[in-house]
Order: sequence, then C-alpha cells, then structure tokens
Amino acid sequence: MRYPSLFFIHCLLFSFSSLCFSVDIHSPWVQGGLILGKANPSSGLEFLGKKVKVNNQGDFVVGLGRDTKPSVQLIETTASGKVITHTYAVEQRTYNEQKITGVPKKTVNVPESALPRIRKEVRAAKKARKVDSDLQSFLQKFIWPAQGIISGVYGSRRYYNGVPKRPHFGVDIAAPQGSAVIAPASGVITLVHENMYFSGGTVIMDHGHGISSTFIHLHKAHVKVGDAVKQGQLIAEIGSTGRSTGPHLDWRMNWFDQRLDPQLLMDGLPLPLSAAK
Repeated sequence: MRYPSLFFIHCLLFSFSSLCFSVDIHSPWVQGGLILGKANPSSGLEFLGKKVKVNNQGDFVVGLGRDTKPSVQLIETTASGKVITHTYAVEQRTYNEQKITGVPKKTVNVPESALPRIRKEVRAAKKARKVDSDLQSFLQKFIWPAQGIISGVYGSRRYYNGVPKRPHFGVDIAAPQGSAVIAPASGVITLVHENMYFSGGTVIMDHGHGISSTFIHLHKAHVKVGDAVKQGQLIAEIGSTGRSTGPHLDWRMNWFDQRLDPQLLMDGLPLPLSAAK
C-alpha cells in the first residue's frame, strides 16, 4: 500500500496554506514507466504538454514512453498562482535488437491497397486512447491478464534487411488459442474490433486519467464497447489474428500517446498454464 508523506497530510489538514504545493512521487522515473504521485488537490499539473487530472485525494498519474529523454519536467500551478517546475531524471534503458536478413519484400512491406484501412484503424485506436475519464482503476495493483510464457518484451526492435521496424510496445504472453484473457484492472471498454490489419482482434480498456490497456491478436472478444468490467473478469480469448506468427496475447498500456511497459507494474512472471492448474 502506498502512503502519502507527512508533508502531504499536513497540506490536506491545512489546505488553505500557501505552503501546500508539494508533489510526492511513488514510482521510479524510468522509460516505459507508469508514474503515480500525490499533489495538493487544488493544484494544477501539466506534463509533456498535457493537463494532468488530480483527484480529490491528490492522486495523479503520468507515463513515460520508450524513448523519453533523460530529464522531464512536471509543472505545478498552486491555487495562489505560483508556478513550480519539478525536474526529474529518467533512467535510460537498453532494448533488445534483432537483425534479420534475406526477408522477402512482400513479407516486410505493406501493400498500398491496405493503407486506407490501416489509417482508419489507427484513428480508431488513437481515439480510444485519448479518453480522459475520472475512473480510478489505475490505482489498483495490476494482475497478469493471461497465463503462459513471455515470448516478447517491451521496447525490442527488429531490423529486416537492415531497415529498422517499429519497436514492440507490449509484453507477449504465449498460450494456446482460446486461453482466457482477463482484465488486469477494472475499467470500461472503449474499443472492440474483430480484425485489425496489424493487430487482428483488438480490445482497448480505459482505466482512468488517460491510462489504458490494449489487448491484441485475440481469437474472440467477450465484451462490447461501453461495458464496465471488474479486475479478473473474462474479456477475451487468446488468438493469432492480424500479423501474428502464433497464438499469444500482446498486452500494451498507454498514458494517452505515451506507450508504457506493462511488465514494470508486475511482480514476477505470469504463471505457465501447467503451473496454474
């Protein structure tokens, strides 16, 4: 359990004091990280050019993408109008790279005819990730959404014939087709798509304050847009749809457009199916 600092409790008790502009951070500043913090509820916060929600208890969340620079700033504006810049050093990570040669062009390149479809699907996913609701589910302790073996990690990148492709922005959990996908935290479903070009069966869930989970390559969804789901509830089945080489769940997380590493939130590894029985 995370506890606010004594200074923050003092600010809550004396909320009209001009001294109450402390910001407490409860997460490590690392590329791909989800950062939880506390601030005076009457303060305004801004991070990476976005206004940051602060709930009535002072909780807030921001996120760092794969290539976040070594230093970031959180801008706080107190109720009295005082502007304070909080500067934080961000741990830089080294990501796995794999170089593959001799790959046929038709395997690597996207056909021109598919581009309108791809653009439409990208717009739909971006819209779902822009949701800035008042849900508080991002404060829950996240659980693994599937059981299996980790077969892919966040941040890794492949080079095909010397050309770098987009990095991998999730954690892959390999398991047989039809295996259960459950909600890692509570939330509301904002997108369900049966078959996107790249990601195949796709579900996006809002956890509040810009934090979302995306589940891709699904065989079947068990939810629809607007459904409120509880942590641990069945939401889908693992598949191998879209551009996938075998059945697995690709679990991704975002803070708006910042792509986060879900594995940083977890203790240990997901149970292999044999151990979970």
